[in-house]
Amino acid sequence: MLSNCVMSCLIGMFALPSGSTSRSTNQTNISQTNPAALTRLEYYRVYSDSNGITHLDTVRVEQNLMRAAPPAAPFYVSADNPSSRYLFYTFEPGWIGEPHPAPHRQFLILLSGKVEVETGDCAVKRLGPGAIVLLEDTWGKGHTTRNIGDGYADFLVVRAPATG
Repeated sequence: MLSNCVMSCLIGMFALPSGSTSRSTNQTNISQTNPAALTRLEYYRVYSDSNGITHLDTVRVEQNLMRAAPPAAPFYVSADNPSSRYLFYTFEPGWIGEPHPAPHRQFLILLSGKVEVETGDCAVKRLGPGAIVLLEDTWGKGHTTRNIGDGYADFLVVRAPATG
């Protein structure tokens, strides 16, 4: 079962942008504005440079208002991207993953708990439920992950094909 925080995050992803109004037509919520692409969803990206040093970046996801699941009302949808598998990770309280490259190019979605990711350039990011990270540092010195919460940290992991 998803935590209230994750559910709020997921529900909030589909909210109308600030200043938009909506009207009900045949029980379908349609925006009265002609919205530009929505870019409120973001995730963190861990990648290796040409020297094998890892870095942390923030990626903003562009979404467009679409009728993607008729007869449901339109909602914001990103580009369709390939994925190959999914699995779940659980880190015990106090778990530390010493510097390591990612085993695969993969998205990690933190479902519960608190973790910290440290990259080779000494950037540190603390993450809570709902955080999304794309790990692309499949070679080089890698990153360090720590469970900094009092309980277990649970992730949904979605493998993504290698690029280039």
